[in-house]
Amino acid sequence: MYQVELGTNGQVVTLIADDGTRTRFHAIWLRDNAWDDETRSPSNGQRLIALRDIPANLVIESASVSGTELHLTFQPESKSVVYDINWLLAHRYDREQPVAAGWTGQGISTWDSSLMSAVPEADFNAATTNPDVLANWLSKIRTYGFAKMTGGPATPEALLKVAGLFGYVRETNYGKYFEVRTEVNPTNLAYTGLGLQAHTDNPYRDPVPTLQILYCLENSATGGENMVVDGFAAALRLKAENPLWFDVLSRHCARFEYAGESGVCLRSRRPMIELAADGELIGVRFNNRSTAAITDVPFDEMGDYYAAYRRLGEIIDDPAMEVTFKLSPGECFIVDNTRVLHARKGYSGAGSRWLQGCYADKDGLLSTLAALEAGKQEAAE
Repeated sequence: MYQVELGTNGQVVTLIADDGTRTRFHAIWLRDNAWDDETRSPSNGQRLIALRDIPANLVIESASVSGTELHLTFQPESKSVVYDINWLLAHRYDREQPVAAGWTGQGISTWDSSLMSAVPEADFNAATTNPDVLANWLSKIRTYGFAKMTGGPATPEALLKVAGLFGYVRETNYGKYFEVRTEVNPTNLAYTGLGLQAHTDNPYRDPVPTLQILYCLENSATGGENMVVDGFAAALRLKAENPLWFDVLSRHCARFEYAGESGVCLRSRRPMIELAADGELIGVRFNNRSTAAITDVPFDEMGDYYAAYRRLGEIIDDPAMEVTFKLSPGECFIVDNTRVLHARKGYSGAGSRWLQGCYADKDGLLSTLAALEAGKQEAAE
């Protein structure tokens, strides 16, 4: 049960739980977040009014609680609105907010090589036919930033079926999808047998593709194991070792560039460690092959910047940070390209190694996951 208290001349309402916990809400926030049919579309939940339609002198005239409902009347509109208290508490903002830069969002789990014993994965056929399996796989990608998929067909373009489980392929200058195998005179080092340092893909794009899928069709060559590294874990390890270095990589922009084929010149300017305005760690861009001349760091800080850049690379290269696996035909893995770096060990010319890759967008994955989770919650009620 809850009690309600009005304060600040009707500008604030406070919910008081049985244990004495107090949660405050502003009148303007409550009015803006009303769910009545005049404020929100019943069919899609989008707002039907703008903030300018709400009186600037808005106050709460009366407030009462009935079970799990909060009843409010606003003036000068003479408008009564009923709120679900559980919804209000799930969206409360009267709480301790993070203050230190480098915190991670809810549901994010950072990891290191210890995750190798429990690599998140799902079976292709099960994920295709069972919504619960698909939801579980997508939730692991949300949590860890990567996951494998096994048991798929070893046929060209099968990766498009994987992308279709949650969203749409993002086409680039590399095409709808691209081949990853040894080429003569390659346009990208990914198309050689050389080992590649762990990196995020396409940092020279703005925005970057937020998901990448790599799908194995042939893999009889010696070597060529895939590796993934949690960029968030690497950034936070750098912060723990040297907060100054974390700060300099997050405050200043690096520059990235790709001009490896005719008619293409892609450039971006973004920090290697990207923070939201409130300090949330939201992105890592690291790709030594595509880093252009860094010119946006003040002279007095360039020495620290390069020391931090070097140390971040050493952390990323540390075997204690990596999860390694070798894909078999019909297997693939997906990475959150804003967070997880991927790499490949070198492989010999004997045998064959053929992967196909494509890009997709994380908003589609998160949307599909949210819809699946909402459906499960409704079924349980």
